[in-house]
Amino acid sequence: MIKKSISISQIKAIIHYFAAITQTFAMLHIKSFTFNPFQENTYLAYDDQGIAALIDPGCHTAPERRELEDFVTANGLKVLHLLNTHCHIDHVLGNAWAKKRFGIPLWIHAMEIPVLKSVEVYAPNYGFQGFEPTEADHFLEEGQEFKVGEETLSVLFVPGHAPGHVVFYHKGSGQCIVGDTLFRGSIGRTDLPGGNHDLLLEKIKSQLFTLPADTVIYPGHGPETKIGFEKIYNPFVGERAVH
Repeated sequence: MIKKSISISQIKAIIHYFAAITQTFAMLHIKSFTFNPFQENTYLAYDDQGIAALIDPGCHTAPERRELEDFVTANGLKVLHLLNTHCHIDHVLGNAWAKKRFGIPLWIHAMEIPVLKSVEVYAPNYGFQGFEPTEADHFLEEGQEFKVGEETLSVLFVPGHAPGHVVFYHKGSGQCIVGDTLFRGSIGRTDLPGGNHDLLLEKIKSQLFTLPADTVIYPGHGPETKIGFEKIYNPFVGERAVH
């Protein structure tokens, strides 16, 4: 019998092959809800075992919170994480409720601390008399790998709409929850305190437009879109934008 040794290049090829198979079957499920008068998109991201992260809970009324709870119950989810892309009022209305209801810590970027604290001051001006403030428990960092069960979210830093705005990218399924950075045919407003128009444009191009073209974008408002479409047709940052 002749024994044939396997070369290093063949071993690497085998490893690459099985890594590709694993990535193909990597799955992050994303469920969206539209809540509050701002029509904000709240997301539940969860793996095949039902381990979930609640992202930007905009649920303020009892019916909105019940809708989210009903989905969690019906799908047997275990919500273990609470994440904010940024801390404007429409994205944090359900923070305090979610922390208590699911017994979970709140994660934000450290630069969003003053943004979160300010909501308590101006919430009544927007008609949210019953707003309950809360504080962050942990802080997200640029480049962090955040585990949601068996899946991993990459934390990308995309300030401009808000000073500490982050987005959550799942490479395995090509999905990205982007908050108020990029919308279908638009971008986040930059006239609020801490906003920076030029910085937002630069970060969209350097952080989001470097993702694969077929990456699905889940924004903080409005319908989903894809990176490839926005790179061409977005009137603010696309290739066909008039500058």
